[in-house]
Amino acid sequence: RQFWAKFADAKCHTSTLLLTICSTFMSFFFFFSLYTRWCTRHGGESVAEVLRAHGIKYVFTLVGGHISPILVACEKVGIRVVDTRHEATAVFAADAVARLSGSVGVAAVTAGPGLTNAVTAVKNAQMAESPLLLIGGAAGTILQGRGALQDIDHMSLFKPLCKFCASIRTIREIVPTVRNALAIAQSGTPGPVFIEFPLDTLYPFHLVSKEFIPKSPPKGLMGNLIAWYMKNHMLNLYAGAWEPRDVSPLPVHIPLATDDQVQKCIELVSRAKKPVILLGSQAVLAPTPAEEIRKALEGLGIPCFLGGMSRGILGKDSPIQIRQNRRDALKEADLVLLAGTVCDFRLGYGRVLSRHSKIIAVNRDKSQLLKNSDLFWKPTIAVQGDVGSLLVQLSKGLKGYHCPQEWPQSLKAQDATKEAANRAKAEEKTEQHLNPLKVLYRVDELMAEDAVIVVDGGDFVGSAAYILRPRGPLHWLDPGAFGTLGVGGGFALGAKLCRPDSEVWIIYGDGSSGYSIAEFDTFTRHKTPIIAVVGNDAGWTQISREQVPMLGSNVACGLAFTDYHTVADGYGGKGYLMGREDEEKMSDIIRKAQKETREGKATLLNVLIGKTNFREGSVSV
Repeated sequence: RQFWAKFADAKCHTSTLLLTICSTFMSFFFFFSLYTRWCTRHGGESVAEVLRAHGIKYVFTLVGGHISPILVACEKVGIRVVDTRHEATAVFAADAVARLSGSVGVAAVTAGPGLTNAVTAVKNAQMAESPLLLIGGAAGTILQGRGALQDIDHMSLFKPLCKFCASIRTIREIVPTVRNALAIAQSGTPGPVFIEFPLDTLYPFHLVSKEFIPKSPPKGLMGNLIAWYMKNHMLNLYAGAWEPRDVSPLPVHIPLATDDQVQKCIELVSRAKKPVILLGSQAVLAPTPAEEIRKALEGLGIPCFLGGMSRGILGKDSPIQIRQNRRDALKEADLVLLAGTVCDFRLGYGRVLSRHSKIIAVNRDKSQLLKNSDLFWKPTIAVQGDVGSLLVQLSKGLKGYHCPQEWPQSLKAQDATKEAANRAKAEEKTEQHLNPLKVLYRVDELMAEDAVIVVDGGDFVGSAAYILRPRGPLHWLDPGAFGTLGVGGGFALGAKLCRPDSEVWIIYGDGSSGYSIAEFDTFTRHKTPIIAVVGNDAGWTQISREQVPMLGSNVACGLAFTDYHTVADGYGGKGYLMGREDEEKMSDIIRKAQKETREGKATLLNVLIGKTNFREGSVSV
């Protein structure tokens, strides 16, 4: 309008006219760019914005069209998108990041089979109490239940597994829902949360309208009604979509012991002559730093048995860490502190606890706190609260107290006796191939002091738990109470991203290696070199050991001495084979693998092992 008014004015100077033309076109392009930007904005940007504001560094995925806008938006804001070869691996990797970083791990997978593939890994995170956000794609809101591609009822799958589940119905819901989910994942007892994102909440308006609004709706009244309904549905879907919203983290609720509970615990510990602490994974949950918990335990001087993620919290050679003969120690103890340890199958459902012991149970989760207390054991005091902060308060309240030295020294002496027996057994010759205990002792000797150990398997891993010594806090990753095989590749990937300068080892059984050996491709592409050791005894030995004597058959337990090292080569890694003929060169081969890893190549040691009676009598059910 300005242009034509000036043009009509005969007295207009040429310079003024040119200036008017330029300003008119600039205004046009400015408003055109705003309009274009509005049309191309999408819900994936809102997801990425919230994740960035919460300090999320990685999103693990196996790509799918349902979730592409989220992945593209995350990449644009600087969040690293790490794609894997299986959806379960993506969730396992996010789980590992949650455990090692103390923040929320994030995985994004496509609808239908993408999410069903993730179910086992989500259940594992639930039982391991890992704060995890699972993002899932879904069919468009208007097409759900109408036979769209990969359209299933995701909510019925994840409601039993997650602390919080939500299905986004409009774009304006994305920011508050993601913020809320991230807070819930970390509050109380940490665990997984799930958000479903239908296609039409993620893609730009012009693409969604083109896809969902029919070009030629039926004529007549019905056609007009359909067109009216679809247009109003679209308007509601995008209404208020890009209004400014707070993306900052919400407060996280962490249950804490009361002052009265802390005082009662102090009194019980102060009177104990033979106390024992059983430390579980909850001990290393945020917010109390693991180093602070270590100092508290050392100040108390009470003998500790470490399990799950708490392994390594006292270093590898602590005078108060006891590794052997736990059952015998519990019989003698006059006080047992269950610090995040649950009386499930791992403690004989509570039967291994002496009726004469005072028992302090501490857990964030009430159901885990009192598990089986109606059957085999009774707590003297049960505290629903954070384990780490309580241990620090105990240490401060018991300043000047130190456990009578004779007690940890006697347990340590029993440890030494058992350790000597294990080392003697490691020197025994097996009928064929290498002694697995000797292999594990050699790995333990050569492993770097900053090493993170990931374990994934049955019999070989069961032996490793007695022999390998985690070097420090948060240097040990195992599946947890669910006993899930297949965690190795994902856990190692997450660990290497969190600790890029550390050695990351996977201790595989040959059976479990089959679940995630394809992730050597992921290690190569994403430059995350790890070292894998496959204990190759050509069988599912953990099961075979029971099945054959009990039922007289080895059916389904036999494998082959497969060339796993060649598989690693094929995926871009470096494989080594070790057999009995390499016994004298074992250290050299391990060092060579470590050197390859330092130079950027994922390596796999395919170790042919024989059978021993080291864990004879152990059961897998």
